[in-house]
Amino acid sequence: MLIGAVADDITGATDLCLMLSREGMRTVQLIGVPEEGSDFQDADAVVVALKSRTAPAEEAVSASVAAARKLLAAGAEQLLFKYCSTFDSTDDGNIGPVAEALQDLTGGELTIACPSFPAAGRTVYKGHLFVGDRLLSESPLKDHPLTPMRDPDLVRVLQRQTKRSVGLVDWPVIAKGEAAIKAAFAQHRAEGNRILIVDTLSDADLRTIGTACDGMKLVTGGSGIAMGLPENFRKRGKLLARQAVTRLTAPAGRAVILAGSCSLATRGQIEAARNAGIAARRLDISTVADGTQTAAKIADWAISQAADRPPLIYSSASPEELLGIQAAMGRHESGALVEQTLAEVAQRLLGNGFARFLVAGGETSGAVINALGVKALSIGPEIDPGVPWTRSIGGPDIALALKSGNFGAPDFFLKAWTLLETETSDA
Repeated sequence: MLIGAVADDITGATDLCLMLSREGMRTVQLIGVPEEGSDFQDADAVVVALKSRTAPAEEAVSASVAAARKLLAAGAEQLLFKYCSTFDSTDDGNIGPVAEALQDLTGGELTIACPSFPAAGRTVYKGHLFVGDRLLSESPLKDHPLTPMRDPDLVRVLQRQTKRSVGLVDWPVIAKGEAAIKAAFAQHRAEGNRILIVDTLSDADLRTIGTACDGMKLVTGGSGIAMGLPENFRKRGKLLARQAVTRLTAPAGRAVILAGSCSLATRGQIEAARNAGIAARRLDISTVADGTQTAAKIADWAISQAADRPPLIYSSASPEELLGIQAAMGRHESGALVEQTLAEVAQRLLGNGFARFLVAGGETSGAVINALGVKALSIGPEIDPGVPWTRSIGGPDIALALKSGNFGAPDFFLKAWTLLETETSDA
């Protein structure tokens, strides 16, 4: 194992796996802290998917350190802590505390914080995070139901989460290349800074920064930073060139779309699917709460739909609707009920011939994965930046696309299925 990664949610882990796979690494995704004797499939990179992004900081630190210990014990040469490209974390949460704990574990004096993902419109300039051409604080992420992001200055945001001094390597340094970046690293280390926000405007910047991180024991960031890390191992003769996967052979069975995200991107994808004639049913959280609408009824509706197109089950709501729901039920309580219901729906569909699941939303994806009993995933082709098809390893044999709520083009729910090939029997 060359890279061992700990990701703070399921979809983020899958996004990272896709990036590492595209860069030629045999990559396996594990769900939860690896058990004793876990099979890492002779992987070059292993990504452990946790559900720690919105957990209390102590829980996030404990789970992250436990996973990292297993990866390091298995021989990982570099540790990567992956979080969202929009730096999703409250002032009490978890990026700073987890980064501190993993620094202590690895003995690394210096690490970077690089959430940028230019392909999805996430860039950092002068330490400020942009979503498209808007500051983070002016984007729809300011209204995220669990981690509202209202301060775009990442140095300021991260410094509120850690006792360690946070610095900035700004774009004029990045533009000068690897040697200048390494010199800046050394200067910051001498000045006592221990975590560095790095400006990033393009994929080329990510590759240069990744090269400058050669030998860094711990790297933290979004999936984009992984773009430049594999080449360091390739230069040392430890990694062979491999072609990216373009199709996935999926088990035969019916397909379904489960959308728990309330992001602007997912709401647009729901609208596009409905306009294209996809059968859709909304999960109304108030009727679920009073028992009128149940997972069994929703699953029965999906089973009754035509088998040649995937039905869509969604709980997505506008920011105004969401605020009303949260006010009535509580922010975490309403979210947990959505996740639990969609997870039970998935479980019922699995028992009725469904083998292809497209899931939107990180929290929803985690709940569905756990309900289906999936423990590991192999990585297939990219649907849109940051989102691949995957196929389960062990447990039920299913194909899964796990989409972060903010990712994907408007036609994502429609085009994803074109990358699947049906498995045929030799009989």
